[in-house]
Amino acid sequence: MDKPLVISVKTLVRDEDGRYLAIRRSPSSKNNAGQWDLPGGKTDPGEDVLEALAREAREETGLEIRPHTLAGSSQSEAPTRVIVYLILLSDRVGGTFALSDEHDDYRWVQANELAELDFCEQFKPITDHSENWWV
Repeated sequence: MDKPLVISVKTLVRDEDGRYLAIRRSPSSKNNAGQWDLPGGKTDPGEDVLEALAREAREETGLEIRPHTLAGSSQSEAPTRVIVYLILLSDRVGGTFALSDEHDDYRWVQANELAELDFCEQFKPITDHSENWWV
C-alpha cells in the first residue's frame, strides 16, 4: 500500500426512545458536503479509540455517549491516505445537543429509516443494513 492508513471512529448514537442520530455535513465541508454522516472522527496518534470516539461525539454534537457494540467497519480512499472506519453502536447518556459548524442539520430516526438518507458512501453498508448490526 502506497498511502498511510488513518483510523476514524464513528458511532450510531441511540437515544432513550430507540432512535439513531444522523448529522448532515455542511455545504462548506471539504469532503461529502451535503451528505449525511455519523458523529465521530479521526483518532490522534496514540489516542485510545473509545476516548477518541467520546471526544469526537462531544465536539460534533455536545452529547456524552456510552459505546457498547461494534456495528461494523468500512474504508475509503482519499488522495493522500486510506481511512479505516470502526463504527460502533452507542447510547446517549448525557450532554446537551449542540451541532458543530461541520454539520448543518440533524435527524433522530429509527434504524430502518437510516437507509432513506443520503449517507456518505463509506457508511451505507452499515446504515442501509441495520438488520446486520451485532445487537
